[in-house]
Amino acid sequence: MMKLVMMIVFMVFFLININYYIFMLSLMMTFMLLIFMSLFNYSTMLSYTLGLDTISWSLIMLTTWIVFLMMLSSFSLFYSLKSKEFFFMNFFLLIFLFLSFASLSFFMYYIFFEASLIPTLFLIFGWGYQPERLAAGFYLIFYTIFASLPLLLSIFYILSVNKISFFWLIDMDFNLYMFYGLVTAFLVKLPVVMMHFWLPKAHVEAPISGSMILAGVLLKLGGYGLIRVSLIISDYMYEYGMYFVSLSLFGGVMCGLICCVQLDMKVLVAYSSVCHMSLCIMGIFSLLSWGIWGSFILMLAHGLCSSCLFCLVNLLYERSQSRNLLLNKGYIIFMPSLCLFWFICSANNMCSPLSMNLFGELMLIINMLGWSSLTSFYLMILSFLSCVYSMYLFSYVNHGFTSNFNNMFFGCNVREYLLVFFHLFPLNIVSLKFMVFMI
Repeated sequence: MMKLVMMIVFMVFFLININYYIFMLSLMMTFMLLIFMSLFNYSTMLSYTLGLDTISWSLIMLTTWIVFLMMLSSFSLFYSLKSKEFFFMNFFLLIFLFLSFASLSFFMYYIFFEASLIPTLFLIFGWGYQPERLAAGFYLIFYTIFASLPLLLSIFYILSVNKISFFWLIDMDFNLYMFYGLVTAFLVKLPVVMMHFWLPKAHVEAPISGSMILAGVLLKLGGYGLIRVSLIISDYMYEYGMYFVSLSLFGGVMCGLICCVQLDMKVLVAYSSVCHMSLCIMGIFSLLSWGIWGSFILMLAHGLCSSCLFCLVNLLYERSQSRNLLLNKGYIIFMPSLCLFWFICSANNMCSPLSMNLFGELMLIINMLGWSSLTSFYLMILSFLSCVYSMYLFSYVNHGFTSNFNNMFFGCNVREYLLVFFHLFPLNIVSLKFMVFMI
């Protein structure tokens, strides 16, 4: 089965030069193949270097779906001079992410984890909006590279002592330096507060496709790595986890307050990602089963919800040429149908019922209250602030008087409505089959 999947994914490469529509169709075929793979028949999903379980299978599904939606959101680029280059960047990004989630070896995971930065950097440099994209790209590279160097040294040490770096076969004694080396790179990638400064800059300067893959999938590489690492350094995570949980609680509240005073819509959505990822860090470092699965479900939900918010922000940016909330007001008069999608997406961002966000956050809140009742006050503020900045964004964009600068309004076309719908449909439908994650 793994051989068949990899063959179909690599076939996409040859379809790039044929047609945009054939390429999109091949992505959909790959996604359908992944859907019909037997989720629990693990014996057909293993090879010497690649394999799938529930977590990696779900994240590969998310990656394929987000790349498909990236193509749908960047339709205008396919008639530009750099359309083939854009195809290639998205294709290599899909391959690197597929291989990183399917890798069974720490060393292979590190290689593809770092390789996914290169297409992302080219997306920011080549299709970004402003000259500041160079500084944003350097922030992204240097934060990740410097944090990943201790991880590389730790993997080399594991290989020299254990002679193998497969996730399930590592059996050796660790120390505090190894713990920080294995954890730091993933915390920066998530990102943890105090190491998150690259994220708003990268989001603001990236094109819509870069923002979608960055929020939808690349942040999940850190959470996936932490879940895998927790198998072998659980003793140290148990001993020092309270420091990271405390930092995430405090940082999530601080970033929620920052969201409430933002005027740039992209920066607001980027900081809301930091708030949600702080909950995932808490769940993983608690080392409880509800915390691990709650973090995993919230990562999937955030990948769809945050990507949808960036798409909605881009729809307004294409019309007003500004991301400022003071210039983007009163859109309910001109685009009432889009206002409905804004409401659904904002409600999902604040964890409304029927969305995956609700189940993920409920599991995480119950898990953290069981871990320590002292977290209740901060969790209450964190949940309240998520409602505040989601309603702040929705009400500012859709209500109020329209700006005099916006005198060129035009409605949405079918492709833009489909783009938003394809985000919200799985986000609210998968929760009906929620027990599949609990088996």
